[in-house]
Amino acid sequence: MIQAFLDYQSTFVIDGGLATELEWRGHDLNDPLWSARLLLEKPEAIQQVHADYLRAGADCIIAASYQATIPGLVARGLSALEAADLLRLAVQLAIAARDGFWAAGQHGAYRLRPLVAASVGPYGAYLANGAEYTGDYALNTAELLAWHHQRWHILAASGADVLACETCPSHSELEAYCQLLQETPQMPAWVSFTARDGRHISDGTPIAICAARLNDIPNVVAVGVNCTSPRLIPELITAVRSATDKYVIVYPNSGERYDAVHKTWGGESDPATFGTMSREWRKMGAVMIGGCCRTRPDHIRQIRDRVRISHDPPAAAVS
Repeated sequence: MIQAFLDYQSTFVIDGGLATELEWRGHDLNDPLWSARLLLEKPEAIQQVHADYLRAGADCIIAASYQATIPGLVARGLSALEAADLLRLAVQLAIAARDGFWAAGQHGAYRLRPLVAASVGPYGAYLANGAEYTGDYALNTAELLAWHHQRWHILAASGADVLACETCPSHSELEAYCQLLQETPQMPAWVSFTARDGRHISDGTPIAICAARLNDIPNVVAVGVNCTSPRLIPELITAVRSATDKYVIVYPNSGERYDAVHKTWGGESDPATFGTMSREWRKMGAVMIGGCCRTRPDHIRQIRDRVRISHDPPAAAVS
């Protein structure tokens, strides 16, 4: 799956921040559901952002299921069945955007047909208190396994090409994922962590230990980092590569810093600089590269502009 892209081009390009782009377009996401709020209120806006990331050059778009959980949606007043349908809708919107983009011939002659990832957000995203950056959970591995179980299986059967287990901050949550991965051996997945520094994920576990834990699980296609400062990425790539032969995936934040007290972002984000950094990450061994919070289509376009095409695309991948 990913190998076909890497055989043809130097980098597999992931999309950028979904919620970021929705907010730039005037949508209010100040809500425990965050971007999933628009699954209820304006799903067409989500599909449009997916389409714009594809036009910017993304080889993979990530569905808006990150903060969509059964408990969170039930708390909003939906039944459990309605909540499950909304999870499926998140993936369907991404598939529709991908299929529409491809059918319209907007990809030109040198693109492979993009993939759709179903986002599996961490327990901390449901808490909506920043715990995805600390790993400070009250649940143990068995409890996290039970909490993730239903949503995991819904998303694994949703029609997505791959599961994106992203923004994982804790070793206990990783262990829950390992059990779930073995329950769905037919479904490829990547696991990406948040990091506190260049060697440790957010709860303090060495990222090399996490990467090694995933190395022998066949359906794990990539291991890496997302929603982390770009300045930490080089050291983290080195640490992951030391412990696994899986693909290395990185999709950090823009480089701006969030002020949790005032709920504002500070600093500057230059898409061209981000693109230049992405080239260095590729040289270090990361082969799947995109952006997370505060990155936009221009950031992804800059990554795409640095993708090196090795030969004509295989006919089966462009039909």
